[in-house]
Amino acid sequence: MIKPAYPRGPLVSLRPAEAAKREAPVDPSTAPPYDEAATAKAWERFVTSREASTAGLPVRGVIQRSWERSVRLGVDAHGRGSDVILSPEELGRVRKGKADLLSIAGVTFARVAELLADTSTMVVITDDEGTIIEAGGDPRTMDDAHDIRLEIGAKWCEGSAGTNGIGTALSSGAPVYVRAAEHFCEGVKAWTCIGTPIRSPLDGSIIGVIDFSGPRDIFQRHNVALGMMAASHIELGLADRMRIERMRLLELCLSRMRGGGERGDGFVLLDRFGRVIHHSEGAPARWRERNPGVDLKIGARLVDFDDASWLDGLGKPGAGGFEMEGFERLVCDGAFSGAMVVLGPNVRARRAAPAAPSIRPAPGEALLAARAAIIGESEALIEAIERTERAAHGKSAILLEGETGVGKELFARLIHAASQESGKEPFVAFNCGAVSKELLGAELFGHAPGSFTGATREGRAGRFEVADGGVLSLDEIGEMPLDLQPYLLRVLEEKAVYRIGESKPRPFNVRLVASTNRNLRHEAAEGRFRKDLYFRIGAVKIIIPPLRARQGDVARLVEHFSREIANGYDMEPLVFEPAVLDLLERYGWPGNVRELRNLVESMVLMARSRIVGLDDFPEDFAAELHELEAELAPGTSVAASEPVQRIDATERQLIEKAMAATGGNTSLAADRLGIARSTLYRKLHQYRTGR
Repeated sequence: MIKPAYPRGPLVSLRPAEAAKREAPVDPSTAPPYDEAATAKAWERFVTSREASTAGLPVRGVIQRSWERSVRLGVDAHGRGSDVILSPEELGRVRKGKADLLSIAGVTFARVAELLADTSTMVVITDDEGTIIEAGGDPRTMDDAHDIRLEIGAKWCEGSAGTNGIGTALSSGAPVYVRAAEHFCEGVKAWTCIGTPIRSPLDGSIIGVIDFSGPRDIFQRHNVALGMMAASHIELGLADRMRIERMRLLELCLSRMRGGGERGDGFVLLDRFGRVIHHSEGAPARWRERNPGVDLKIGARLVDFDDASWLDGLGKPGAGGFEMEGFERLVCDGAFSGAMVVLGPNVRARRAAPAAPSIRPAPGEALLAARAAIIGESEALIEAIERTERAAHGKSAILLEGETGVGKELFARLIHAASQESGKEPFVAFNCGAVSKELLGAELFGHAPGSFTGATREGRAGRFEVADGGVLSLDEIGEMPLDLQPYLLRVLEEKAVYRIGESKPRPFNVRLVASTNRNLRHEAAEGRFRKDLYFRIGAVKIIIPPLRARQGDVARLVEHFSREIANGYDMEPLVFEPAVLDLLERYGWPGNVRELRNLVESMVLMARSRIVGLDDFPEDFAAELHELEAELAPGTSVAASEPVQRIDATERQLIEKAMAATGGNTSLAADRLGIARSTLYRKLHQYRTGR
């Protein structure tokens, strides 16, 4: 499980040991009054004494510690700024390595630079070693900055320029401002700078700094806050991109594992930088076996894809490599996006036990029952079922999208049945649109005794606690209020729930299956659903096809519902005339399977005979069927010959309309038609080749 960690980075969390290494965040309101003359005398005494101690000096602690580091690093106190300038070739390599940071920071940087254009202030972005890779802001200030080499390509770590906003922020790991005389190098003492680290959402490591610099009088408290807000905005942008890339890689990985892979194997998922972004439960044990004392950490860079020799080391045990049984490059939209490494089973287990046959175990009774509950044999339905069962073997949340009435809860129960190990894991279904906004939180997360008006005296567990160890199916997730979505995201990230009125976390282990009749990607883009929650619950998305896209399934469903409902009422099943079944097959079914079932139940109760003709249907529905009959075969009987040709023609017409409406975008067209892209590609190929 990947736990959330860096406070501003939503993907990871900071461990206590790491937090202890950082300086406290800057707070200008609590700092002692700045006295430039006293600070200048303290610096002169410190530099003259040549002692690595600043005890008793009238300067802030973060500045004292930075001066001491500057002395230990051998920085010239009388220097005029950075003493390291990268060559164009070196700078190009650095900028290429920080392409993601520059891309995401671009919009934020441009807005901040425009805001500071007339304030005698410039803004720069650096990499994690203090090298300036972007600069903007007030033109006159940028011209003056050349005198101290505060420019693109210059390195401003403490080892190159002593105490300064960039280098000291990197060393302290916290936002910091350095005013005029507080700088270590004499040539920079006419400047003030405010630096804020930018951290990776993956592991919380510093990947750069955003810094405001200018004349000594630019210091304002709101500039410190602006720097922190800008860094936070960049981190959120990086987190959004990382979520999207991680989701797509997980989908690719899942499709390659063919139903989840062998349970005894481990696999590691790497991003395009060779960093670990996910691994199976068994992978760390395989890794430690080959690399004693070394953990397989999320965010660790396992390989360097730019180095042609990485694969040789990857396949060899020891020295940072490990034994593997498979490797596959993963490509998204034609670009290399990462890799999946499949590790072999545990060596001891392999030696102690004979090789197991590569045969998947026979499905249990629960899985067979869940499959049997989904009636139909159409290609679109079978493909959706197979995708669902493959997804069930993973650990990620699953998003089921489909129109009202397609049977999303049946697919949620299929996931539950396919993922069971003991056969006793609970399945809890909850409709997010069935309760009021005020009660939704209590229903999901539970509440403490008497925590609000209407709360029970004993308190109550929420649906997450009730579903512990099993599957929680949240239907109509798109109906969840926006202000409640951050709490759901926090619960999912932390794997712990806080009952309303309690501060005690209650850990749980739940597989989330969310369902919706909306297009959540579109809803998120329009701001009606949180993007971060969509990326969290939509790691694996399965589209349930509408009934109109399931050719041949209507007749099967009619027969099934007729028999099931008639047995419940102790009556004889209905028999539908072939011409009627043909019309029902062509009907649009806006309410899908649910609408069909309700219609059959009505017919079982109300039909005048056991043989159902067109005129036996309710008046409004019969009128729609008569209109459909006239559209399909004007002036002829509904039982006209060659119905298969008419179905093919209707299907082709629907596909051509969908392709035209989406401008030829096969992904959108397949989504609208409720079929897989592979099915759409095959159909288009058939139309073009005539085969």
